[in-house]
Amino acid sequence: QVDRYLYPLRLSDDVLLDVMARFQAEMAKGLGRDTNPTATVKMLPSFVRSLPDGSEKGDFLAVDLGGSQFRAHQVKVFDDGRQSSQLESKFYPMPKEVTQGNGAELFDYVADCLLDFMETKNLKHKKLPLGFTFSFPCKQTKLEEGVLLAWTKHFKVRGVQDTDVVASLRRALQKHKASFDIDVDVLALVNDTVGTMMTCGYDDQRCEVGLIIGTGTNACYMEEMRHIELVEGDEGRMCINTEWGAFGDDGALDDLRTEFDRELDLGSLNPGKQLFEKMISSLYLGELVRLILLKMTKEGLLFNGKVSTALLTKGKIEMKHVSAMEKYKEGLSNTKEILTELSLFPSEEDCVAVQHVCTIVSFRSANLCAAALAAILTRLRENKKLLRMRTTVGIDGGLYKTHPQYAKRLHKVVRRLVPTCDVRFLLSVSGSGKGAAMVTAVARRLAAQRSHIDATLAPFLLSLGTLREVRNKMRTELEYGLKRETQANATVKMLPTYVCGTPDGTEKGKFLALDLGGTNFRVLLVKIKSGRRSVQMYNKIFAIPLEIMQGTGEELFDHIVQCIAEFLEYMGIKGARLPLGFTFSFPCRQASIDKGTLVGWTKGFKATDCEGEDVVDMLREAIRRRNEFDLDIVAVVNDTVGTMMTCGYEDPNCEIGLIAGTGSNVCYMEDMKNIEIVEGNEGKMCINTEWGAFGDNGCIDNIRTKYDKEVDEGSLNPGKQRYEKMTSGMYLGEIVRQILIDLTKRGLLFRGRISESLRKRGIFETKFLSQIESDRLALLQVRRILQQLGLDSTCEDSIIVKEVCGVVSQRAARLCGAGLAAIVEKKRENRGVERLQITVGVDGTLYKLHPHFSRVLRETVKELAPQCDVTFMLSEDGSGKGAALITAVAKRLHNVGQK
Repeated sequence: QVDRYLYPLRLSDDVLLDVMARFQAEMAKGLGRDTNPTATVKMLPSFVRSLPDGSEKGDFLAVDLGGSQFRAHQVKVFDDGRQSSQLESKFYPMPKEVTQGNGAELFDYVADCLLDFMETKNLKHKKLPLGFTFSFPCKQTKLEEGVLLAWTKHFKVRGVQDTDVVASLRRALQKHKASFDIDVDVLALVNDTVGTMMTCGYDDQRCEVGLIIGTGTNACYMEEMRHIELVEGDEGRMCINTEWGAFGDDGALDDLRTEFDRELDLGSLNPGKQLFEKMISSLYLGELVRLILLKMTKEGLLFNGKVSTALLTKGKIEMKHVSAMEKYKEGLSNTKEILTELSLFPSEEDCVAVQHVCTIVSFRSANLCAAALAAILTRLRENKKLLRMRTTVGIDGGLYKTHPQYAKRLHKVVRRLVPTCDVRFLLSVSGSGKGAAMVTAVARRLAAQRSHIDATLAPFLLSLGTLREVRNKMRTELEYGLKRETQANATVKMLPTYVCGTPDGTEKGKFLALDLGGTNFRVLLVKIKSGRRSVQMYNKIFAIPLEIMQGTGEELFDHIVQCIAEFLEYMGIKGARLPLGFTFSFPCRQASIDKGTLVGWTKGFKATDCEGEDVVDMLREAIRRRNEFDLDIVAVVNDTVGTMMTCGYEDPNCEIGLIAGTGSNVCYMEDMKNIEIVEGNEGKMCINTEWGAFGDNGCIDNIRTKYDKEVDEGSLNPGKQRYEKMTSGMYLGEIVRQILIDLTKRGLLFRGRISESLRKRGIFETKFLSQIESDRLALLQVRRILQQLGLDSTCEDSIIVKEVCGVVSQRAARLCGAGLAAIVEKKRENRGVERLQITVGVDGTLYKLHPHFSRVLRETVKELAPQCDVTFMLSEDGSGKGAALITAVAKRLHNVGQK
């Protein structure tokens, strides 16, 4: 018969899994902008964005309002490497006239208690930051602001609901400021649940869930910002205060609520509200036991049917009685003693039955709490995209701490419901007071960190005025490079290419192309059909080992010829003497289209006996040495020119080529009359600017940072190619690495620990910038990329790394845009038009693969050259197809010349 009464309170695992699913749905509803207004679980953003990382330090005050006592704390946090702290507290009663009075009286009382505490601890003359633990549902729009939504836990103070409680506390403290010489800065408003998570998070950095099971009940956890629609921004995480006590207020748990739950609710201060809390918190469990015992007694199942005054008196059976009666080790003696004190004079059978009722009621509380907690843990695991997750739950509250069986039951059920989560339950020793101080300490750390990071990255944020200066300086350097008397000393060499025409569609035939410009070397066979602008290509890629890149010139060109021989054999064309275009993507001074003297190696090449030599002659000599085949070397081509020609084949308006990849360069069709270093004034010729050397004369030193200087000094060619080192893919990752090392040394990243891998030059490749800055990439994936580099990053570290990558690549794109604006403006003036329409052919991995580079580049050109309508056209294989097209155009022009 007793079991018949208790059967609705027993919940199977299937029922609990269903509760878990319902709670997950409520969480999603609470996080959505459109669904939040009707959600019962309000999922309130706390604006706590970071857990303690162990570097916090200083003296903090905390006050804790929300329980039967008001508490004031002084917390000292030591930066001694052991993450130690010291807490001193004083407790003050909360009289009924304060908890049921008006708002001004409540906050004056809080200020009086704090003043008393500061006098006791001799803190009156110190300016200390304060964390305010306020354990009631608040809507926050920032960390130091909170509007009370509703009172709970028997508090009914008038005039506070819908007002900012931090402002009320500040007003009360302001009254005391002049009279008592106190200066307190309220930095953070914290819910006790959040405080619990932060306290435990200081001791265990895996802690990302806070749970209170006491007079009230609640949970908080770290949610991904991208899921919190109520707050702007999608980077990082924020602690969400679920306010889960209201779960079921919309009827979602009606099928699980018993007649006793309904009766208890009707007799409460807030009928119809906080229904989940009324099923699990210690404030209500004693009352639930009383109502069950009363009905059982009335039906003659207990105490011989005699209903005592105790059973009729609301609140007479408290949680402390329930806990004491469940101490099984003491048999039935506790139960008998408590019931006798309540004038219930039980038999042994009565004691067994009452103990059974207490067990079922508290077990149901633990079960329901476990189901909701399991929903949070599952959400965390799914957010992290893990099959199995290790995490820690910080817990506080009298029911969990003092009930003899509760903790064990809760742990067991949670582990059964979420077998894929390895959960550690960590008891909060210093409670929510220390937690409020920790939130304040973290807020202060983050503010200081933010200030240092902003100062570090500020030199990378170039103003429009600065970019205009760069554009104008680039224009000046272009002119120097074109003039006979200044060319010798010009940094931007403006090399004539002897490419004097773009494709007209009549080109045809078979051509070979070689492409040397990076760590890979390509040989191509290109078939061009006239009239239809049709090109077929066959190619093979060969690696160039580092020892050959940095060996002798003879070894390098012998390797190239060996690759050509393999390709000709592979294609079955070894006997044919085909015209060949040689894409050689290094600065060359040309005397004709088939003569190119290497000015200097770039991009990591260091082969000896090449600089100052004609690379076409070196290639011909290597072919002669091998003595297997012969080729007609028609043109030596820069990859930038090849890019322009490839796009020019599709769009006759294309007269500029841009490479934004491993290296950075531009070429364009210049009027012959402006090229003083080449004879003749008729027509045009393509100029290979070699703009990577812009700034080698110090003209852009004002925008070079200490990180640029470190990258330059550690490069193969210090003092050379300074503009390229700020804009090209080969160096951006290294700039980022230098910034990360500096921030880590200053304790602003990776907890001040520099990993061995971060010390390695070149470890941070530019492809990582593209991956990290991808809008589609969650911070979790950013952390995985950093882990591949041996960097154990927190969520906050990942945000900073992403920001560093962003400013470095944005500066590169804007500088590149400023340079290009100088070129298009020059083209406009050459043509003498008010408005120029022109196409830029572009190639390079940075432009193609980086998620933002191309957009920022285009926007910058538009800002700095407003009278030019620039179309950007992606080149398809400029260095291969382009070389063949230049060869074809050269052959066509040669034939025309002969005729």
